[in-house]
Amino acid sequence: MVEKREDPFIRIASMIGGDEYLKVARSLLRSEDATDEEIASSTGLRINMVRRVLYDLFGKALITGTRIKDERKGWFVYRWRTRAEEVEHFILSQKKKIFKRLEQRLEYENKYEFYHCGNEDCRRITFDEALECFFKCATCSNVLNLKRNDKIKNALNQKIEQIKNDMDEHN
Repeated sequence: MVEKREDPFIRIASMIGGDEYLKVARSLLRSEDATDEEIASSTGLRINMVRRVLYDLFGKALITGTRIKDERKGWFVYRWRTRAEEVEHFILSQKKKIFKRLEQRLEYENKYEFYHCGNEDCRRITFDEALECFFKCATCSNVLNLKRNDKIKNALNQKIEQIKNDMDEHN
């Protein structure tokens, strides 16, 4: 369970991948420059799970790894550390992606008229699709009627505005 006052790195890690990520993130904060074996030992997770989490966090630029030669074993190991300064950048980039997707969806909702048969199991379709099937639902054969999408557009506009305001506050 992640608490609101917990480190942002831990909260982000938990949101990305759940309990395993939470354990690895806490371990990384407790001991900078830990090896994957040390993290596995401190978390109780299997080494392959720890590595999967580490590689994912590394791919998202939230941690960094330094390759060093283990003098006792004779092979190379990685020492991992958090990149706490990148957490805000990661959050902002995710917001930008979501913002862009929401804008694209709003554009789609504004561009088309939609038709639906009223059956919950059936999908709504565009005017062109409805015309192709003579305004009969391809799934249930009911008549297709114009389906207003004002609620969807309002919800998208609100979310877009909320994210935009949030991003403006951080600039």
